[in-house]
Amino acid sequence: MKTIKSYNPSSKSAPYSFEGDIYKNDKIIRVGAAKHYRRIENTHQLKACLRAGEYAWPGGYQLFFYTSDGGILCYEAVLDNLVSVFDSIKTDCDDGWKIIGLGCTNELDGPVYCDHTGSEIS
Repeated sequence: MKTIKSYNPSSKSAPYSFEGDIYKNDKIIRVGAAKHYRRIENTHQLKACLRAGEYAWPGGYQLFFYTSDGGILCYEAVLDNLVSVFDSIKTDCDDGWKIIGLGCTNELDGPVYCDHTGSEIS
C-alpha cells in the first residue's frame, strides 16, 4: 500500500503543478485530488482530504475527522489505521472507524482531543 502524504509545494521534482487539481502539460488529469470536503461520503473524498493536509488555509487551523459514532480522530490516527477506515467506509460499518466529516478547531470553544491517540488537536 502506498503512503499518502500531503503535497509539498517546495518540491520542484513534481511533474505537475498542484492547486487542488492535477495538471500535466496544461491538461487536467484529476479534478479535486487535494481538497477538504466537509462531508465525507466515500474513500476518494477521504484521500483528497488527506492529500490536502491537516491545516486549513487561510488561518492555519488544524483539521480533524468526525466518525459516525460521534468520535474525533486526528490525521495521525487516520493514517495509522487507514485500512480499518477504508473498510468501514466501503462496508458502511459503524464500528468507530467510519469517517463522515471533517471539522476545524476554530469551530469549537474548548480543546479537542483525538479519541484514538488521546493527543490534543490544537
